[in-house]
Amino acid sequence: MEDNMERDIAIGRIIGILSNQIKRQFDSSASKTGVTGVQGRVLHYLLGQPREQEIFQKDLEEEFNLRRSSATGILQLMEKNGYIERVPVEYDARLKKIVVLPKGLEASAAVDEDIRYVESKLQDGLTEEELEIFRRAAKKMLRNLQQSRDGEEKG
Repeated sequence: MEDNMERDIAIGRIIGILSNQIKRQFDSSASKTGVTGVQGRVLHYLLGQPREQEIFQKDLEEEFNLRRSSATGILQLMEKNGYIERVPVEYDARLKKIVVLPKGLEASAAVDEDIRYVESKLQDGLTEEELEIFRRAAKKMLRNLQQSRDGEEKG
């Protein structure tokens, strides 16, 4: 993009385009892993948690800012494809913890590689200072939108 063209593009549009590019990048590697981009990110999150920690659907909804129906659909497909299993816990029959199955563990190396590659491409040519400024600005934007949404839901 040219400099003056960059100034004319709305922030929301830039973020939307960036988000689409990231999704495409992850989804393009689904052919070798069989795991979609969102499934890969869920697997990555699950495997990054301490083994003794129980993870539930609600945790994924919060971590990825998903609606309950979206999280349910993702988990149902991952379960159907043999990547995870939802297992009832003894202390509350309503809760089912998410357990990664061997097939999910097998896919995790390729998923981790894809995540590292995309992160590397995103950060290529950026200084630590630029990355920190971006992180701070993006977090503020996210908070702004969440506060706006929360205010609308209450009103």
